[in-house]
Amino acid sequence: MKKKSNNHSNTICLNKKAGFDYFLQERFEAGLVLKGWEVKSLRAGRVQLRDTYVLLKNGEVWLLGAVITPLPTASTHIQPDPQRTRKLLLHRQELNKLIGAVERKGQALIPTAMYWKQGRAKLEIALAKGKKEYDKRETEKDRDWQREKERLFKK
Repeated sequence: MKKKSNNHSNTICLNKKAGFDYFLQERFEAGLVLKGWEVKSLRAGRVQLRDTYVLLKNGEVWLLGAVITPLPTASTHIQPDPQRTRKLLLHRQELNKLIGAVERKGQALIPTAMYWKQGRAKLEIALAKGKKEYDKRETEKDRDWQREKERLFKK
């Protein structure tokens, strides 16, 4: 039997701004509780993770601010809410670690990527600490220097 070749990437979307605004530390993989129309929209790539965050409430983890735009072919008997709060699924050990880090250390939980894994949508969240303005300038300066270095080595 031949294996199916996957020429497409498993990545649905990335939150590129997260690395610029935060120092990303430990990363976790969480499952998402989605509705049928949301899965179809994810397959079409109609999702945005910019300005999203993760909230811990009553021992559960919730994704806020993610926009999943419904397809125009969504069913007529439902009213899709593109920015609804979605529940995240984590193991109890991971959840306890996150609760401790957020409450004691004052860190934030930021979604960094959404991807497919064995046919299921997964969200990568990272423990993050906010960057100050001078940190952002330093990051930009380092990135520009790396780009310039690559140009010099090419010649």
